[in-house]
Amino acid sequence: MITHEDVQAAIAECEGLRRPNANTCLKLAALYTIQNHMQTKTKEPQRNTGYSFANQSPTKIMYQSETEFGDIVTGKDAEDVFAVLDELLTTVQVMVPRLYDAVIMKLKDI
Repeated sequence: MITHEDVQAAIAECEGLRRPNANTCLKLAALYTIQNHMQTKTKEPQRNTGYSFANQSPTKIMYQSETEFGDIVTGKDAEDVFAVLDELLTTVQVMVPRLYDAVIMKLKDI
């Protein structure tokens, strides 16, 4: 099992390279994603102090699109889909910041 220290050491190694290449950037993006995922797993879940969502059933996605993505996510639990998209966007933020910024701006405009 990969420990937090292993991830930190690998990040330090990649960041310490004099001439990083595309593969180094890809590795670094993956390591940051792993690090972020490890940190969110160790945090205590936030408690809603207002009212409870415990009795609600999962929200199923109904997305009509003629794309592979639309076909795959239709009928799936929204929380599960958003977890995958969040992980993807974290990687995009590191690797292609301009694309990440453009997507975030579109989401803010919704």
